[in-house]
Amino acid sequence: MEAKLTLKLDKMVIDSAKSYAKKHNRSLSRMVEHYFINLTSGDRNYPKKHSTVVEKLTGILSKDDLEKFAREDERARYILTKEA
Repeated sequence: MEAKLTLKLDKMVIDSAKSYAKKHNRSLSRMVEHYFINLTSGDRNYPKKHSTVVEKLTGILSKDDLEKFAREDERARYILTKEA
């Protein structure tokens, strides 16, 4: 459920935030929403909301895949430290 929020901020802050949002192809509302989500992420009563990309990727890799990647990463780190 969405609700409207009115904020009073310094004009320069607003202009800077709008410019940043435009440059990163985001809405100012979405940026503020993500800020509040990150700010309250330690609050257990607040439901964590993941980005659409994270939601789509969740569950793609199995536990076996993750363990394989971890082993390969450890092996790569070992080889790089031996070559240095």
